[in-house]
Amino acid sequence: MRGGKGMASRLKEKYNNEVIPALLERFQYENIMEVPRLEKVVINMGVGEAKDNPKVLEAAVGELETITGQRPVITRAKKSIANFKIREGMKVGTKVTLRGERMYDFLDKLMNIALPRVRDFRGVSDTSFDGRGNYALGIKEQLIFPEIEYDKVESIRGLDIIIVTTAKTDEEAKVFLEKMGMPFKK
Repeated sequence: MRGGKGMASRLKEKYNNEVIPALLERFQYENIMEVPRLEKVVINMGVGEAKDNPKVLEAAVGELETITGQRPVITRAKKSIANFKIREGMKVGTKVTLRGERMYDFLDKLMNIALPRVRDFRGVSDTSFDGRGNYALGIKEQLIFPEIEYDKVESIRGLDIIIVTTAKTDEEAKVFLEKMGMPFKK
């Protein structure tokens, strides 16, 4: 992480210097406050095996903390599901909500270092928007992050990344994320 308040992250500077003017021109906003911006990034790791083996959950929490630089919270089952042998309140995963500098640093790392490390990577899907300008991205293995040491990983886990923006439509959100550097499929 960068020190001090003086240094803004690379991605935030790009947003202020390139993305805002480009979006103002493209969508003809009346006010600069209408330009979509990042609100938060939620990273979620479901750990179904945690019901049988609590150590698995500890490992997942540790990995998520290593990736994001922030302590994750443990998520619990909202309702019982007999087929999965899950009862309400059981620990089933872990998640982190990033805002501010950490969010920009994480996205910078995701778009420029982690995603290009995916085997046969051709870009992320441009259809995973929810209609309100938020984007969801699933990653099959946590190993694409440079901080995760391959030898220390017990099992390969996927994670979900939800990027919450202030964009009002999917089209605005897509153009916004494209300008920020998200590698969508061509």
